[in-house]
Order: sequence, then structure tokens, then C-alpha cells
Amino acid sequence: MIHIDRVAKRFGANTVLDGVDLRVDPGEVVSILGASGSGKSTLIRCINGLEKLDGGAITVDGHRVDDPKGLREARRCCATVFQLFNLYPHMTALENITLAPIEVLRTPRRQAEDEARALLDSVGLLERAGAYPSQLSGGQRQRVGICRALAMKPRYLLLDEVTSALDPEMTAEVLAILAKLAGSGTTMLFVTHEIEFARHISSRIVFLDGGRLLADLPTARFFAPDGGLAQPRIAQFLSRMSKS
Repeated sequence: MIHIDRVAKRFGANTVLDGVDLRVDPGEVVSILGASGSGKSTLIRCINGLEKLDGGAITVDGHRVDDPKGLREARRCCATVFQLFNLYPHMTALENITLAPIEVLRTPRRQAEDEARALLDSVGLLERAGAYPSQLSGGQRQRVGICRALAMKPRYLLLDEVTSALDPEMTAEVLAILAKLAGSGTTMLFVTHEIEFARHISSRIVFLDGGRLLADLPTARFFAPDGGLAQPRIAQFLSRMSKS
């Protein structure tokens, strides 16, 4: 379980997260919605320890991320896919995927490569195993990024706006992979502006506004007229997103 308890984060005088409480249980797909600057990506970065907390606590399967030993264990439980791919440009797709399992998990190279090829095959990229990031499209690079995360066999997959840098066709490629993962029971915390996709795959929807958690509701309830839509700020956001 990921447990976020009264988390606060500030950058100078700017409060980005203000007392956020959230729990993600194994098997859930939780989508985080909200306008740009609402704290969504910062929350993901706090969970994986890329940002230090200014208040509250985060635990991943009981491991506190503000403790060095706890953070190491938490990172073994979580894997993050970023919006800008972050692949190593001097490594092939296969090498990008096998690096962490070999170095961190001490997986034998042959086993790591076999598992990486199986992951690439599952996303339709087996024939591109030897390609470098510069030789791949944006959608292909993001699919490699997802494989790299899954290669660590994480309990929790953190996804930060993974389609924001892609065109519509590439976005569809990546969303199809994520829908397959959601259907297989992968636990995901998914920051996105893809409203209809969030409605389709999520067990719950979380809405952040100005660093505060404004709603945490089952998906059907979030989109119901007497649920999330009853809150003017959420109704305004969804209306604007439907027109964009």
C-alpha cells in the first residue's frame, strides 16, 4: 500500500502540496487529475523520493521515503515512467531495459535479456531491441520506458503524464499498453490529462486543485452529477478539458 499522510511540499513561498492524504491499495488504478500546476507531478516525485517533503509522511509498503533505508526499499516496490522518456541515448532499447535489473536486482544478464525481450514483444517492439532511442518514434520510446519500469517487477507503477509529449497516434499506442496493464491487475498511480482514458481504466479518480486534494472518489461517482460534478471547480475543469 502507498500511504500519503498530510503531505506538504513548498518551493520557496509557493506551496505546491498542502496537506494531501491518499491511499493506494494493491490492484487499484488511481488517476490523478487537475490543472497544470496543481501539484500532480510533484506528488509523484515525492513518492519516489525525487522531492523532499516539507511536512507529513509517505510510506510504501510500510517503508518511509524520508528515511534513506526506507527510500531504498520503497524504490524497489515502485517504478516510474516519466513524460519525457529519459532513456539513455547511448544504449539500445534492450540495454536500457536490462541496466537496472542487472545492476540493482543482480539479475543474471542472460535472464535479464530474456525478460526484456519478452517485455518488448508484449508491446510490439521485439524487432527494435537493438535500436537506439534516436532511431525510435516518440511512442516507441515511451513503450520502451514502460518496459524498463516493468523490468524491475514493481508492485506499483507511477506514471507522470506519459502521453503529454506524444501526437494523437502515438498517444493511442501508449494508452493501449496501459489499458492492457490495468486489465492485468497492475497497480498504477496515473497522472494524466486524458480524461476519457482515466474514466475507462481507473478504479478511483483523485482531483488536486492548488495543491489540495479536492476529491477522491470511485470513478463512476466522480463523473456523476451528484458526485464530483457537483463541485463547481471539478465541473469547470472537466468542461474546459472537453473543449480542448
